Amino acid sequence: MSVELLDGSMVLGFIEDEQAFNTSIEDRFASLDSDSDGRLTYDEMAKELMSLSVLGSHFGGMDEPNVSQEEAVRIYQGLFEQFDKDGDGMVDLEEFRGEMKEVMLAVANGLGFVPVQMVVEEGSFLKRAVERELAKNAADLNRTVRLVD
Repeated sequence: MSVELLDGSMVLGFIEDEQAFNTSIEDRFASLDSDSDGRLTYDEMAKELMSLSVLGSHFGGMDEPNVSQEEAVRIYQGLFEQFDKDGDGMVDLEEFRGEMKEVMLAVANGLGFVPVQMVVEEGSFLKRAVERELAKNAADLNRTVRLVD
């Protein structure tokens, strides 16, 4: 984990960079697809869904007395169903890509355009957005330096 400075425009830029975004999506999908069949089951996605910290963020955590284990499972299954657009019990790459794009757009919208410091996980989509922005800024700076020379 690292503390990074980011804003909504950085996340939007990452989404709009189709090559960077699609590569990140494909890498994450492949890492989740433990049987390499090109489709994700609920079991394959469960850890990823739990990493979204929905319960900790919105319901006070799993230990909160008003959130039973059954309720937690129902919440995570509901999240899985958001990804499973055709309702076949599996998530293919296009379903995963589409829903992750929606999630990232929501994050960008929530961040707004005032930079904030956030703790981000290594390898996360937000970390990749930061890395992309830093690389882009370094390239822009190099171009500027060459023009001045």
